[in-house]
Amino acid sequence: MAGKIRKIDPDNPDPSVIQAAAAIIRNGGVVVFPTTGLYGLGADGRNRDAIERVFSIKHRPADNPILILVPDMESLNELVEEIPSPAEKIMNHFWPGAVTLIFGAQPHVSSLLTAGSGKIGIRLPSHPTALSLVSAAGVAITGTSANLSGEPGISDVNDLPLEIKDAVDMVLDAGPLKGGPGSIIVDVTTDPPTVLREGAVSMLQIFKQLSGLY
Repeated sequence: MAGKIRKIDPDNPDPSVIQAAAAIIRNGGVVVFPTTGLYGLGADGRNRDAIERVFSIKHRPADNPILILVPDMESLNELVEEIPSPAEKIMNHFWPGAVTLIFGAQPHVSSLLTAGSGKIGIRLPSHPTALSLVSAAGVAITGTSANLSGEPGISDVNDLPLEIKDAVDMVLDAGPLKGGPGSIIVDVTTDPPTVLREGAVSMLQIFKQLSGLY
């Protein structure tokens, strides 16, 4: 157990530790990593077996989609059918940050991630460790919280259920995180966009950025 938990400076993560975690993800493994408020479960978003492991670890229902994290906006072109102008305005103002956008997914995106909806949730993370990890992995990674389905999110590695610690391949321990609300979720496949979940960014802030379009 001790060997899979690696201490990491959240603001200046050790590149060697990040590279080790990224290699695990590229090889089909699952890594617990810090985001701004809560810990997440990272796996290769292209690897069906790895995604299935995430569902199994969390006991997550198959009809509950999983969002992914990308290293930059350019990565969207490989994942989504189109980037509507409202999405561009939101991304230019809030990314990297606590806004998850729901796009129409390209056909090759795993139906496990979309729960068969044809839509995929994507975020460009602002946390230095999360961004370093997805950049080093070179692929979109899952960004779901590191908790058992239906249970509260985890802001301290010491509170991770033993079941999760045993099941993952590495834990990046950045110490206690600030907790709080997760990202706001905005569906940009509708016109105007639809807020599906309030979060760290408010609905008012989102629609303030879109005021010139409507």
